[in-house]
Amino acid sequence: MNDDCKIADCGSCCDDSCNQRKTIRPDKMKSSLISRLNRIEGQIRGIKGMIEKDAYCDDIFNQIASAQAAMNSVSKLLLESHMKSCLISRIQAGEMEVVDELLKTIEKMMK
Repeated sequence: MNDDCKIADCGSCCDDSCNQRKTIRPDKMKSSLISRLNRIEGQIRGIKGMIEKDAYCDDIFNQIASAQAAMNSVSKLLLESHMKSCLISRIQAGEMEVVDELLKTIEKMMK
């Protein structure tokens, strides 16, 4: 729980009474997301290296597509977790505006 949070059992998500919103993720999920992001970071460095070495454009596009697919996978996992924890708890607390927030987030993800 954030020290500034006024909710005694903050749980997965703090509401607006906190100075900052925060999601507490299970260690296993956090570890999985970080591991995936580390691999993606390596892919991005590899793409940079390919450009520095004047690799063939089509080969670079294939690596970019792979990195984008990996990022989409991370997004899907995070979205699923968000919907099953933060979203449900905020709706149960009567915070229906969270649905509009989610729709805006999904719109950004689909660009």
